[in-house]
Amino acid sequence: MVTLGESFDAGFWADPHGTYEVLRRDEPVRTVVTPDGLRVWVVSRYDGVRQVLTDPRLGKDAMAVGELFRRNTAPGRPPRTVGRKTAGHMLNSDPPAHTRLRALVSKAFTPGRISALLPRTEALSASLLDALADRAEIDLIGDYAFPLSITVMCELLGLPEGERDAFGGWTRDYNATGAPETVSAAAGHITAYLTGLIAAKRRALGDDLLSALLADDRLSGEELVAMVFLLLSAGHETTVNLVANGMRALLTHPAELKKLREDPALIPTAVEEFLRYDGPVNLSTYRYTKEPVTVGGVEIPAGELVLAAVTSANRDAARFTDPDGLDVTRAPNRHVSFGAGLHYCLGAPLARQEARVAFRDLLRRYDRLEPAVPLTELTYRQSLLMRGPESLPLRVRGTA
Repeated sequence: MVTLGESFDAGFWADPHGTYEVLRRDEPVRTVVTPDGLRVWVVSRYDGVRQVLTDPRLGKDAMAVGELFRRNTAPGRPPRTVGRKTAGHMLNSDPPAHTRLRALVSKAFTPGRISALLPRTEALSASLLDALADRAEIDLIGDYAFPLSITVMCELLGLPEGERDAFGGWTRDYNATGAPETVSAAAGHITAYLTGLIAAKRRALGDDLLSALLADDRLSGEELVAMVFLLLSAGHETTVNLVANGMRALLTHPAELKKLREDPALIPTAVEEFLRYDGPVNLSTYRYTKEPVTVGGVEIPAGELVLAAVTSANRDAARFTDPDGLDVTRAPNRHVSFGAGLHYCLGAPLARQEARVAFRDLLRRYDRLEPAVPLTELTYRQSLLMRGPESLPLRVRGTA
């Protein structure tokens, strides 16, 4: 049995593609043990991943998943904590609860609402880059991608600046793998922080998504905390990783970077390729089999935890030509970085829009973009869910 904390060593976090290639070839549906000591099934081929993401026989109810965490964690290891206050949101629920929760927030992510956020996103991007104008070296994540994405989400929800940096740290801890105590502590910080913010917002409603949810009065207090947590954490982390991983891909493929400089109209297509080539999500959130389910000819028994290896599926040669190559003109591009089926990422259009603005503005502002440290020395987050470096130092030179 592969153990993600041992056989999948530190090199796995920095570059999991070799491991996934072996899994796709030899055992595309198999059990593994995570660094948390949790036994799960991992599905790694494209067709199998799409099945896991869309098959209604695989459930997502947070309480059922929590019970399986306790049942499948190795003796002597603390199980990963699942609680309604942070986990009871639409991503961790099944119909009809999922249908109700998603309907309540979907109006905030209509094409018109997303388009309305574009001018503010562009202004924020310009302001952040203006502040870096005299710098010869920047951290793409800390100086630009994180403040851009977290500010957009906070303004969409109507949250004050407050502890945005702290919240970013808590969400990184919450999504860490191999540290249940850290996850539990982060959940406590997040719950206390969001409970206070929601109480303050109740006293002063505004023209924002959280005010609309409060005025609608169809979410319980715990559901509100969980929903705001999901939108804030997933909303900013996906974009941060997308921008960082996409820039790293361009730095290692100078011919593709040259294409984008010469033809900025390719940026939307390039963003889709960044999502496929090295997307922001490593493996999916947890699902469980409600009954025996056959995936890729292998029967997964009822009551088993299952992870879909999204990053692996996006490099499957059975679906993509030259899957390990970066091609900013690739089309069509049916990657699964935003999931599929009922749980397809509601914020995908916003993440795409922010990434398009980011790459357009970065390439306009800087005629020189080079890694300030060897890319092989970047430290990657130890998270089965999120994939991205902790920082990305760049040497930059502004355009004349």
